[in-house]
Amino acid sequence: MAELLSVKNLETRFRTREGVVHAVNGVSFKLNEGETLGIVGESGCGKTVSVLSILRLIPMPPGEIISGSVDFQGKDLLKLSPEELRHVRGAQIGFVFQDPMTSFNPVLTIGRQLMEPLEIHLGMNKQQAWDRAVELLNMVQIPNAADRLKDYPHQFSGGMRQRAMIAMALSCSPQVLIADEPTTALDVTIQAQIIELVKSLRDELGMAIIWITHDLGVVAGLAERVNVMYAGYVVEESKVKDIYQSPEHPYTLGLLRSLPRLDMEEKKRLISIEGVPPVLFKIPKFCPFVSRCTYRMEKCLQENPPLLPVGKDHKAACWVNTRTGEVRQ
Repeated sequence: MAELLSVKNLETRFRTREGVVHAVNGVSFKLNEGETLGIVGESGCGKTVSVLSILRLIPMPPGEIISGSVDFQGKDLLKLSPEELRHVRGAQIGFVFQDPMTSFNPVLTIGRQLMEPLEIHLGMNKQQAWDRAVELLNMVQIPNAADRLKDYPHQFSGGMRQRAMIAMALSCSPQVLIADEPTTALDVTIQAQIIELVKSLRDELGMAIIWITHDLGVVAGLAERVNVMYAGYVVEESKVKDIYQSPEHPYTLGLLRSLPRLDMEEKKRLISIEGVPPVLFKIPKFCPFVSRCTYRMEKCLQENPPLLPVGKDHKAACWVNTRTGEVRQ
């Protein structure tokens, strides 16, 4: 598969009253055509800031993209002018935000908000945009689409709003869809419907997807590759099946141990990860997971490990082999 998007050494910081927070620290990843990449990690690990930085959607100030490059179709998105970038957002890279209630304008109808990107990016007139908006709502399985376009966001349920948000993100047939925890606020049955909808649309339209979540169970059924993030770093990357069969970073291992499993003994307790993530006012010279890690050794306190190859298409940022307990060579 051809490479579609390449992010290299992305660094993003936020200036606060307490100090400078190093939210994203040298994140790199690639996305191929038609591929689904999962980005997982607990709240505050830098998942959302990473993808918002790609399209320069973080508030600046207090945010600031310090370094890095985002290559998309031969252009570095971090160097485009605001006008050039406006034609990438929505048209070539669609974005599904985390909270559909606050992502829609509450005083505009769903139809008006769906039609706007069609008129701006594709040059459609009002009738063409209306017809396309009806088609989009039908595509995401919202019944009585023509009537629902006249409704306001508060007249849609949570699941329907999320479907409408997906329809808006797909309106201009983007090559990449970024979905930022789109099922977090929904109940389990609606989550399953949204995931199945996205999978079917991906197969139908052939687009690539970056799916951000804290739920490894969702990633298992949706993505081909996964990046695990912690404290602003990618600490493990591999094909999805390898993450579940052979996790190589203690943090990934901890995430998997905290998940309920169908084959788990009935009385066996889930194992939580002790402690809390660090607030990075300084870039650590040691492993950021060291205070919570049961595998730590002296080297972990002295040097922050880079992503090291641990298998075919599999990398982990850890000095210790979690299976043997020995230092990686």
